[in-house]
Amino acid sequence: MKFMKPLLLAGALALSATAATAQQISVATSNPGSIYHSIGTVIAKVLNENDVNATVQPATSPNQYLPLISAGEFDMGPVNLQELSYAYKGEAWFSGRPNPGLRLLALHFPLRVAIFVRADSDMTNVADLKGKRMTAGYTAQKTINPQNAAMYATAGMTEADISPVQVPSVVGGANAFMSGASDAFMFALGAGKVREADASVGGIRALKITKEGDTEDRIREHWPVGYLTLVEPGPAAGPGVSEPTWTLTYPQAIAAGENMSDDAVYAVAKAMYENAKELGQLLPPFRLFKPDTMVGDSGGVPYHPGAIKFYREVGIWKD
Repeated sequence: MKFMKPLLLAGALALSATAATAQQISVATSNPGSIYHSIGTVIAKVLNENDVNATVQPATSPNQYLPLISAGEFDMGPVNLQELSYAYKGEAWFSGRPNPGLRLLALHFPLRVAIFVRADSDMTNVADLKGKRMTAGYTAQKTINPQNAAMYATAGMTEADISPVQVPSVVGGANAFMSGASDAFMFALGAGKVREADASVGGIRALKITKEGDTEDRIREHWPVGYLTLVEPGPAAGPGVSEPTWTLTYPQAIAAGENMSDDAVYAVAKAMYENAKELGQLLPPFRLFKPDTMVGDSGGVPYHPGAIKFYREVGIWKD
């Protein structure tokens, strides 16, 4: 009988550890085929391989799921840093509807986006879109309109210079392009839907942006966190980039809810930090992910305490 209490204590600790490990994390994403669905899917895979139970729950876009993360209905999800900042503060398309329950879990790879056309098209630069049928509207994914406006601005154009084809989202835009309803569509480099479009039409091309002295200033009038990067052909670029091409680029983040436990957030940050190579093998754009940059400009969104704890331990937290 004298061994009963230690045994009971050991059993209780084991059950406690099992319960912590078994905690279910819901990862909100955009529609299948989108880059955010791919990001959420590969992160969930890595989490499950590291004893953190994670399930992907597709929604339409961050427009929809960021308020749900803030309210605690989802735990976390991928988003661009600009939209996360807007959602937290209640600005732009979240005007008057702040989401104070949002927290920043991590920054990860920079997202590079482009406007794609058929490879056999005579269009090579953004300026060539003038008068062409281009996807527009994005009623379910409002983050896309200012990004398109930023790319048009690099060529001295506005949406008035294109023939708009109304779509709800980037996935809908790619579908419109593949069906022949539009001449061009906007998407992230390396996304699954871009590969599908490339195979569907026999090859695609990313339109070039001409970088001049004030080009990035014009971009930031519409998309404050945007900048240009010169993308080289290769697996991380994916279809459509056959030569060095300047593309619109901006920071990506993982948002978490303030009610997501510190232990769960710590586990996610740790899994991402320690498995960067595998993330890159699962999704080529993650090859641009540098774990030491998981901490950076937060756009005014507070980091989650669980993430701060991990980043302090590995020495990358910046007070």
